Amino acid sequence: MAREIIKTGQVAENRKARFEYSINETIEAGIELTGAEVKSLRYGLVNITDGFVQKKDGDLILANVTIQQLPTANKFVGFQERRYRRLLLHKAQIKKLSGQLTEKGATIAPLKFYFNSRGIMKVLLGIGFGKNKTDKRESIKKREWNRTKARLIRHRR
Repeated sequence: MAREIIKTGQVAENRKARFEYSINETIEAGIELTGAEVKSLRYGLVNITDGFVQKKDGDLILANVTIQQLPTANKFVGFQERRYRRLLLHKAQIKKLSGQLTEKGATIAPLKFYFNSRGIMKVLLGIGFGKNKTDKRESIKKREWNRTKARLIRHRR
């Protein structure tokens, strides 16, 4: 396997979420994983673009996140690539986030998976509302203008 092992730092980023939703607030959460999943994450074998958070049995769970199995992992353990993963938060945080989920149009999406300085897997969650077409067009215009502006400044020197 030619991939580099990630000890600390960013594993995956959901750039699509910042385009699809206007993120108002972010919160850091732990995530309940198995050993084989952590090993896969160290190699960066994760896809979080379709992920979202929902409430289930008094807990917040992360759904639609795919963690691929390492080819060298044990085949008999019963590895599930797409399963619900419980988020590790304080009760007050769970209560606050579940209250925000009940608002119409509100969603909680994973923005980033990363290992902190102690080597513990963390998820950065974004709380926001979906953008409509005009908002998305404005985002595209702003991004294009920033690229053009940077190009002009670079050529001017």
